[in-house]
Amino acid sequence: MIKKFLHHFRKNIFESFWGKNLVWHFLAIAITYILVVSGFDWFYFGSTRSVFLFTFTFSAGIIGFFIPVLLPLFIYLHGKGKEKAKSSMIALGIVQAGIIGYLISIFYKTFTGRIQPDFETFSPVLDISRDFNFGFLQHGIFWGWPSSHTAVAFAMSIALIMFYPKNKTIFFFAILYAFYIGLGVSLGIHWFSDFVAGAIIGTLVGIIVGKNFSREF
Repeated sequence: MIKKFLHHFRKNIFESFWGKNLVWHFLAIAITYILVVSGFDWFYFGSTRSVFLFTFTFSAGIIGFFIPVLLPLFIYLHGKGKEKAKSSMIALGIVQAGIIGYLISIFYKTFTGRIQPDFETFSPVLDISRDFNFGFLQHGIFWGWPSSHTAVAFAMSIALIMFYPKNKTIFFFAILYAFYIGLGVSLGIHWFSDFVAGAIIGTLVGIIVGKNFSREF
């Protein structure tokens, strides 16, 4: 099981940056450019300043931390009998999707160094939505572009949908969860384009991991 995990891990990371899949990365960059230079990021940030909406940021951050841990564990423990092997592979696949989504997001953050919005203010004045510090570790790997919360949420959600393609309930709640996390952090600690880029990258990872792991069962 661990050998299969490591085999898919290397393969899925490589595939995420190979061939036609590079289009997804270019799409994330292109949409980000449009949202930044058009002023939409700043407009969105200024239009969503309220205590009520800001509470979603904290809840999304907390939920986005626990779900990636609890969901695979639940799926693994839920499997019984003949379904145990399949449940184990699904759990490993979801974990791997989350890890790869996170690694790709921090890889980009290492070089983009985007300044995060001043989420503590409810009356923004200075437009810093265009501020990037391109280079190497110019602004750490926690903040910035793209959103790691969103990339992980979408990667795990899309992988889960790939594992249960005919289950409409799982599809609905997986998509709901992914957008809740992504839009939640876009209301506070991230710009809207951070969310969009994270969603695109996470979706790519989820499709790749879901497709390759599904071949095991």
